[in-house]
Amino acid sequence: MKFALNLSVGRRLALGFASLVALSLMLAVQSLTEFRAAGSRLHDIVEVNNPKSDLANQLLNEINMLAIQSRSITLLTDVKEIDDELKVMAAAEGRYMKAEQALGDSLAGGAGTDDETKLVKDIVAARTKTLPLFKLAAEQGKNGQNIDATMTLTLQVRPAENVWRQKVADLIRVEAVLNAAALDQARAGQTRAMVGGAVLGSLALALGVVLAWLITRSVTRPIAQAIEVTERIAQGDLTSTLKSTSKDEFGRLLDGVATMQDRLRDLVSQIRQSADSIQVASTEVAHGNADLSARTEQAASNLQQTASSMEQLTGTVKQTADSAHTANQLASSASVVAERGGKVVGQVVSTMNEINSSSKKIADIIGVIDGIAFQTNILALNAAVEAARAGEQGRGFAVVAGEVRSLAQRSAEAAKEIKALIGTSVDKVETGSKLVQDAGTTMNEIVASVQRVSDIIGEITAAASEQSSGIGQVNTAVTQLDQMTQQNAALVEESAAAAASLKEQANKLTSVVSTFRIAATQEAPALAVVAAHGEAHPVAKQAIQRAQQAAAPVVAAPKKAAPPKLTQAAPVAATPAPAAPKPAAPSDDDWETF
Repeated sequence: MKFALNLSVGRRLALGFASLVALSLMLAVQSLTEFRAAGSRLHDIVEVNNPKSDLANQLLNEINMLAIQSRSITLLTDVKEIDDELKVMAAAEGRYMKAEQALGDSLAGGAGTDDETKLVKDIVAARTKTLPLFKLAAEQGKNGQNIDATMTLTLQVRPAENVWRQKVADLIRVEAVLNAAALDQARAGQTRAMVGGAVLGSLALALGVVLAWLITRSVTRPIAQAIEVTERIAQGDLTSTLKSTSKDEFGRLLDGVATMQDRLRDLVSQIRQSADSIQVASTEVAHGNADLSARTEQAASNLQQTASSMEQLTGTVKQTADSAHTANQLASSASVVAERGGKVVGQVVSTMNEINSSSKKIADIIGVIDGIAFQTNILALNAAVEAARAGEQGRGFAVVAGEVRSLAQRSAEAAKEIKALIGTSVDKVETGSKLVQDAGTTMNEIVASVQRVSDIIGEITAAASEQSSGIGQVNTAVTQLDQMTQQNAALVEESAAAAASLKEQANKLTSVVSTFRIAATQEAPALAVVAAHGEAHPVAKQAIQRAQQAAAPVVAAPKKAAPPKLTQAAPVAATPAPAAPKPAAPSDDDWETF
C-alpha cells in the first residue's frame, strides 16, 4: 500500500486500468476462443456432417427408387410403359452415382472419420453387387420373363438390397451421432464461455471497485486535508500542522501547502514585529514632541519676560551710572539666557535629526514590507500558474493562490499608503530640521547680539545715544527670537501631528496583522522586540533630560559697574544632524532569499 502511495497518480491510474484491461483481454480471448470453437463445430455440423447426411439420405431415396422401378417393370406388360420405367430407373441410377461420388469426394484426403470411410466403402461394394441385380431383374421384366424377374428380385436382389440399405442407414446414423457430439461440444464450449466470462467479469468488477476505492481514497484524503488547511489559512489561522504520507502529486501538494503556511507564518511574525516596533517608536516620538512643545512654550514665556525687562531697561537708559551698571548686569543675564536658548535650540536640532533618522528607518521598514508583499504576490502568481498546469486537480489550490495573491496585493496597497504617509512625514521632519538649524544659527546671532548689547551698555556711561541704539537692537533681536520660538512651537505641533498619524497607521497595521493566529512561540519575539525598542531607543527621554538641564535658570551674581569692553561672543554652532540613510530599494536578492 505504501509503495502504491509513492507512485504518481498517473502511474496508479495506469496500473489500475492496465489490470482491468488485462482481465478484459483475458475475458475477450477466452470468449473468442470458445466462440471460434463453437463456430468450428457448427461449421462441421452445417457444412460437413449435414451435407453428408443429406447425400446419404439421397442415396437411400435413390435405392428406394431403383427398387420400386425394378419391381414395377416386372409387373408391366406394355413396352412403352416399361421403357418409361427404365428411363426413370436410369435417371435414378445417375443421381445415385453423383451422390455417391460427392460423398466419396467429401471424405477424400482423410476428411472423414474411419467409420464414415469404411461405411462408404461398404456402400460402394453393396452398390456394385446390388445394382447389376436390379438391372438384371429389369431386363428380365422387359423381356417378358416376369417369373424369372420375380425370382431374381426375391432371391438375389432383396438380401443384397437389405445390406445396401443397412449400410446407407448406418452412414446416416453415424452422421447423426457426429452432429450430436459436435452439438454437445458446442454447448459445453458455450457453458465454459459463460462460466469463464462470469468469473473473469466478476473478478474485473471486484478489482475495479477495489482500485476505484483505493485511488479515490488516495486522491480525496490529501485534497480534503489541503482544503481544510487552506480554509483555516483564509480565516487567519496559521497554526495547522500538515503532514504528507506519500510522494505523489498530492503529497507534493500537501508539502507545498505546508511550506506556504510556514513562509506565511514567518512573514506574519516579521510584520507583527515590525508593526510593534513602529508603534513603540511612534509612541516615543509623540511623547518627545509633547515634551518638546512644553519646553518651547516655556522658552517663549522666558523670551516675553526678557522683552519686558528690555523695555524697563529702555526706560532707565537716562538714569545714572548705577542704573547703567544695573542694565549691564541685566544684559549679562540676558546673554546667559540667550546662550541657554542656543543650547536648547541645539538640542532641538539634535532631537529633530534623531526624529528624521527614525522616520527614514520606518520608511525603510515599510519598503521591506512592500517588497515582502510583492514577493508574496509573485509566489501566489507562480502557485496559480502551477495549479493551472495541474488542471482539474489544482483548481482548489488555484482558488487559494488567488486569495493569497489578493491578500498580498492588499498588503502592498496598505504598505504603499503607509509609505506615502511616512514619506510626507519625513519631508516635514526634514523641513523642520532645516528650520531648527536656521533657528540655531539665529540663536547664535542672538547670543552675539546680546553680547554686543552688553558691550554697548558698558559704553552707556560714555555715550547715551549709543546706548539707546544698542537697546533698540536688543529689542529687535528679542522680537525676532520670539517669532522664531513661536515658529518652532508650530513646527513641534506639526511634528506631533505627524507622529500621531504614524502611530495611528502603526495601530492599523497591527490590527490587520493581528487577524492571523500563529503559535505562541512565534508571538514571544514580537514582545521582545517591543521591549528592545523601549530600551535601545530612548530618544524622547534623552531629549527631555537635555532640555531640562539646559532650561535650568542661571542666576548671575550682582557686580559693580565696570568699564565697557568690546568683546565678540563665540557663536554656538548647532550640531549637524547625521545624514539619514536612503530607503533601501528592493532587489532581486530579496526574492532569492525569500
